[in-house]
Amino acid sequence: MGPDYKAIEQEAIDSLDTLAAVPGFQGMVGRLIGWIDTLFTGMAVVALVAIAGTVLLQVVSRLFLPFSPAWTEELSRYLFLYMVALAAGVVLRKNRNVNVELFHHCLGIRARAAYQALICLLIAGFAWVVLPHAWQYAQNGAWQTSPTLRIPMLYIFFSTVVTFGLLLFYGVIGFLEGGIAMFRPLDRNEQETP
Repeated sequence: MGPDYKAIEQEAIDSLDTLAAVPGFQGMVGRLIGWIDTLFTGMAVVALVAIAGTVLLQVVSRLFLPFSPAWTEELSRYLFLYMVALAAGVVLRKNRNVNVELFHHCLGIRARAAYQALICLLIAGFAWVVLPHAWQYAQNGAWQTSPTLRIPMLYIFFSTVVTFGLLLFYGVIGFLEGGIAMFRPLDRNEQETP
């Protein structure tokens, strides 16, 4: 597998992700956002590894020990909630949401940027509306505790605040990137037609 294979593979991946042609922030702002992406991705991976460890402990204890801890199922659910909450914004930024691409490949660079700006604006607007209600929902858990772990449900319900807060943050970033890309001059290598 030579260098030609890698180039062909990268071209195939880029053709699958049509919104990857929309340029993101560069320079210090781009690096800062990249570090934030890495932080939340790393935290989501830690939650995933913890889920795997918790489920493995449950399986091993059921097979080989005379008892199985009751808290493992509950902990794995809470870790799953936080894994999704921490990864939601990065998934939005990397355009990895499940979607139907019927017309994306027919759009030029500016139209793709406008499409990204519109979608991110809608998502950020929805998150803006829901975020105060997510905080109210989280506060409802202040006087409740989880059944087996006995931790305040505020921490569990707070995952909704994390989800919508990150969707708002990354939605604004995607809107700004799309808006800037719509009005920036095109390079010689870029074409307006796909």
